[in-house]
Amino acid sequence: MSGHHDEGHTIAGWVGSGVAMVGSLAIGVGVIGWPPGIWWGLIALVAAAPATWGLHLAGWGKPPNPRSADQQGLMVRDRSAREGHTNCRGCRLAGRRGAQSRTADTSDGSAPLR
Repeated sequence: MSGHHDEGHTIAGWVGSGVAMVGSLAIGVGVIGWPPGIWWGLIALVAAAPATWGLHLAGWGKPPNPRSADQQGLMVRDRSAREGHTNCRGCRLAGRRGAQSRTADTSDGSAPLR
C-alpha cells in the first residue's frame, strides 16, 4: 500500500464519540420508558462537542491533514496544536491561525484565511 495513511484515532476522538454514544443510549432509554433519560442524553450529546474541541486544542486531537508517522499513536500529543493547525476550523474558532495561514500568500494560490 503506497502513500500515507492516518486513521485519526485520537484521545479527543474517542472521548467525544464515547460521550455522544452514552448520550444516544440515554435518549434511547428515555424513549422506552425513563423520561429523564431524554434530557440527560441531550445534555451529554451537547457536551460531546466542547469536550472534543477542548481536547483537540489541548493537543489530544489531530490536524485536518495526515500526521507524520511519529505522531500517529493514540497516546501521542500533537506538538503543533498550540500554534493552531493550518486550515482547521476548530483552531480558527479558538483564535489560532496556524503557521501557514498567517502569511499573505499560500501555496495553492488561494486567499489566506482570516
